[in-house]
Amino acid sequence: MSSKEELVRYILVGILNTLFSYLWYAIFITLGLRYPLALLFSTVLGVLFNFKTFGKLVFKNSNNQLIFKFIGVYTFLYFFNITLIGFLKQISTDLYITGFISIIFSAGLGFVLNKRLVFKRSY
Repeated sequence: MSSKEELVRYILVGILNTLFSYLWYAIFITLGLRYPLALLFSTVLGVLFNFKTFGKLVFKNSNNQLIFKFIGVYTFLYFFNITLIGFLKQISTDLYITGFISIIFSAGLGFVLNKRLVFKRSY
């Protein structure tokens, strides 16, 4: 599979993963959890779901031992997003816009990091 095909799959699966995480967030809010806990639980479920969907559907890899590397990439991306949003807030105070811009950059970086560090193939 070419990198271009993997990138298209990554974007499509990323949309699915976002919907999954948001659905759980909404469910937890509806159940009365405070938003920090709802966000925490939906993020944990989302990372586990994302690991399986990105691994199987995008990178064709089902090795569960890679979960720790995957969590490491997501931890790095979290701090990358926090830093980028902090920088972008100097240009625009609209957190929706800065968050959207951050997602674009982190999605691209996430693809590269997952492809090269987590789901790398030996050629």
